Amino acid sequence: MPPASLAALLLPLLGGPANLTSVTNCMTRLRVTVRDASAVRREELRALPGVLGVVEDGTALQVVLGPGRVAKVAPELARYAEGGESAEALESLEPLEPTRPLEPLESLEAGSVEPAEPAEPAEPAEPVTAAALASRGAAIRAERKARNATPVKLFLRRIAQVFVPLIPALIGCGIVAGLAGLLTNLHRLPALATALAACASGFMSLIAVFVGYNTAKEFGGTPVLGGAVAAVIVFPGVDRVTAFGERLVPGQGGVLGALAAALLAAHVERRCRRRVPEALDVLVTPTVTVLVAGLVTLYGLMYAAGVVAAAIGHFADRLLTGGGAAAGFVLGGLFLPLVMLGLHQALIPIHTTLIQQQGHTVLLPILAMAGAGQVGAALAVYARLPRNGSVRRTIRSALPAGLLGIGEPLIYGVSLPLGRPFVTACVGGAFGGGFVGLLAQLGDRVGSTAIGPSGWALFPLLQGSHGLGRAAAVYGAGLLVGYAAGFVLTYAFGLSRESLRELNAATGAEPTHTPEGGTPLAGGTALGCVQRQDK
Repeated sequence: MPPASLAALLLPLLGGPANLTSVTNCMTRLRVTVRDASAVRREELRALPGVLGVVEDGTALQVVLGPGRVAKVAPELARYAEGGESAEALESLEPLEPTRPLEPLESLEAGSVEPAEPAEPAEPAEPVTAAALASRGAAIRAERKARNATPVKLFLRRIAQVFVPLIPALIGCGIVAGLAGLLTNLHRLPALATALAACASGFMSLIAVFVGYNTAKEFGGTPVLGGAVAAVIVFPGVDRVTAFGERLVPGQGGVLGALAAALLAAHVERRCRRRVPEALDVLVTPTVTVLVAGLVTLYGLMYAAGVVAAAIGHFADRLLTGGGAAAGFVLGGLFLPLVMLGLHQALIPIHTTLIQQQGHTVLLPILAMAGAGQVGAALAVYARLPRNGSVRRTIRSALPAGLLGIGEPLIYGVSLPLGRPFVTACVGGAFGGGFVGLLAQLGDRVGSTAIGPSGWALFPLLQGSHGLGRAAAVYGAGLLVGYAAGFVLTYAFGLSRESLRELNAATGAEPTHTPEGGTPLAGGTALGCVQRQDK
C-alpha cells in the first residue's frame, strides 16, 4: 500500500486532523499525540492492513508500521493533519468482523482438575487461535501499563522521548562512521575516509545541543533555550573555566550534562514566567534562564555529569572484562523483563553516553540477544503446533520482523500469552548474551555505533576490537546461539502436554486478510507491541 494511502486510512481512525497534536516517528513506530483518546478507533486501527501493532499510553499512541515504511507514512500523515485533509476512502471499507476473545488457558496442574462426571460426554475444547492469544496479549499490555504508571517510570519514559527523535541521525552517522573506519582499515581512499569521518562526527560533536533542545521541549520549556544552555557544554572556550579546582574540557558531561542543564533551564523558565510581568517577559525570562542555568552548568553540572559519564564507561569496561560471560547471561536474559517493567528506558542515556565517549555501546549487541531467544522460541512453538494453522500463520507473519529486531508481534502475539515460551525465550537470550559476553571477556569486544536497531538490522552498525568482519562474526554467532537455545528450551519445556493438546485442537482455518505487499495477519488482528529501547 502506498504511504500516502496508508496515511489517509490512518487519519480518521486516529480521530481526524483536529484530534492530532503531534506526529513523529522512530525507526519502526509512528508516534502520535491526540487530544481526545476516546476518538481513536482502536479495533479498526489494529485491524488495518499494514499496522503491526498499537501501543497506548493515554493520549500518546505508537502505531507499529515497521522500518522503512514508517519514515514514509509519518510525513504524509503530518501533511494531512496540518492541511486539515480527511481520508474519506476509509468509509468505503467494510468493518472487520470482531473475533470473540477466548478465556485464558486454565491451570492444569496435577490434581487441580476434578474428574468429569460420566453423565454427559464432555464437549470438545474450543480451539485456541491467534486471535485468542492476541486478546491475552492485550490484557497483559493493559495490566503492564497500569503497573508502569509510577512517577519514576513515567519520568524515565519522558527521558526516553528526549532521545527517540535522535535515533535516525545516530543510525545514519553510525553507518557512515563504519564506512570511514572500513576504508581506513583497508588503507583505501584516505581523502574519502576523512570526509566520511567528518560527516559522521559533526552530529556527535553537537549532540548535546540536540539533547538540550528536545529536553526543554519535553519538559515544558522553550526548546531553543534548552539548546542554548546545553551548547555551553560543547563551547570550546569552556577550557578557560575552572570548577572544583580543575579546568573544564569542552564536551565534559556529554549528553547527561546537557540533559541536566536543559531540565534546569525549563524549571527556571517556568518559574520566571509565573513571576515576571508580561511586559518584561520577553526580555527578562530568556536572560535569566540562560544566565542561571548556564552558570550552574559551568560551575556544577558539567563536572558532576562528567564524573557520572566516566563512571558509566569504566563500569561497562569492567563489566565485560571481569565477568563478560556472567554479565552477558544476565543482561541477555533480563532485558525482556526490564521492558515489561518499563525500566529499559533508563538504558537509552547510558547507550548514548557510551557512544559519545567510546564511539560505540558494548551493551546493545548483548541486549539484542533477547530478540534472538524470542525468534528461537517462536520457531519451536511453530514446530510444536502442526494443527494450529492460526497461530502458525501469526508466527510466519511476525517472524521476518522478529529477525530484524522487531519483537513486539512475537512477544505479545505468541510467547507472552502462552506463558512458558516467554520464559524459555528469555533463557535463550541469556545464552546468546553469555556467548557474546564471553568473547568480549576473551578480547573480542563488539559494540554498536548507534541505538535503535537489533537483530539482523544491527550488522551495519557493528564495531569491534578486531575489525568489522570479526565483530560481525561474533555477533552473528551470538544470534545463532540465541536462536538455538530458545528453540531447544521451548521445544522441550515451553509447552505442557495439556497445553499442546488444547492448542493443537485448532484444526480449522481462520479467516485472514493480507496487507498489500505484506504477509497475512491471522484473523485480521494486528498483534500488540511493547516499548523498545530505540524508539
